[in-house]
Amino acid sequence: MGAALAMANALGVPTVIAAELLPAIEAVMVSKINEQMEAMHGRETG
Repeated sequence: MGAALAMANALGVPTVIAAELLPAIEAVMVSKINEQMEAMHGRETG
């Protein structure tokens, strides 16, 4: 999370806002990565 906050700071995003939004963004990223991994796994076995 430290790197994400540093990047947000470099982009001019207030740290408080970045810290508030990061958990939601992370949840979407994890969900999408899982979908991609499942799709890749399905191609390998099917």
